Amino acid sequence: MKLQNRIILLKELKNYLTENGEEWQSVKEKASRANGWFTPEFIDLSVQNIVDRFLDEDALQAWTGHYHIDDTITPKNVGIVMAGNIPLVGFHDFLAAFVTGHRQTIKLSSKDEILLKHLVQKMCSWQPAMEPLVQFETMLKGCDAYIATGSNNSAVYFDYYFSRYPSIIRRNRTSAALLTGRETTEELEKLSDDIHAFFGLGCRNVTKIFVPEEYDFVPLLKSFDRYKYFADHNKYRNNFDYNLSLLILNNRFYMTNNTALLVENESLFSAISQLHYSFYKDPDAVIHSLKNNTDLQCIVGVDVPFGQAQSPGLMDYADGVDTVEFLLTL
Repeated sequence: MKLQNRIILLKELKNYLTENGEEWQSVKEKASRANGWFTPEFIDLSVQNIVDRFLDEDALQAWTGHYHIDDTITPKNVGIVMAGNIPLVGFHDFLAAFVTGHRQTIKLSSKDEILLKHLVQKMCSWQPAMEPLVQFETMLKGCDAYIATGSNNSAVYFDYYFSRYPSIIRRNRTSAALLTGRETTEELEKLSDDIHAFFGLGCRNVTKIFVPEEYDFVPLLKSFDRYKYFADHNKYRNNFDYNLSLLILNNRFYMTNNTALLVENESLFSAISQLHYSFYKDPDAVIHSLKNNTDLQCIVGVDVPFGQAQSPGLMDYADGVDTVEFLLTL
């Protein structure tokens, strides 16, 4: 398939997602039943981000033009191990391999094995020439290169198995936010989205905030109230109750709106339903420290505006590793 034909096919995919017909609604419902964390609201949020940020024709043309992608590439078979923490989290890797013209063999997470498979099947039905380009397997063997996303533990195994091949291995990452205390109500509500979207399971979710000394937490906690319905979500509520119990048993100070727990903790990573915070005196020192921290995906309030953490663009690569550049140099 020529590059222009691939982009035309992606336009068709955008139209399919935007129309949100009965077939696609049925697939989303099936995915939601298969994984309790994939609520209809958050599946739709993920899909809308893909439509707006990844499948816009002008954005795709600018993206491919930036790398001078053409039809002269020698196709390789790229093995992709996808995560399953949020709906369609591996779509960007699929898209990068597709636009560069490589074949790809995908191992889906058992937590998210319905949505992308359906979309690829639809694309193949529109353009049969795509069928040889994408395969789904339960085990990856014989690929020319690998892109694998997982936990720090799984990354050890990925490093071992894929060490003889060109590869990108991604590990645990999270995001943080720097507050000044002068944020508006609207900005705090947008920050609340950065914290709560996808139940906080994404690497771009804010799990740690840095606030000035004597910071007033009340407006921040009030901004969390729009997510009070999380208390009715069984999986989330179990995590909240468990973490609250630990805080009480250990006599730890905490703040809560009965849906989220605010806890002073130096760690950037926090448990589901919990948000860590630390006080600072010098914001520049905090920024310098965060910029050099390889555990961070993005810094809200510094690199990313409030409310935009879960809306990465085509050039916002996971772990800061340029996936397209990697694919073009195979």
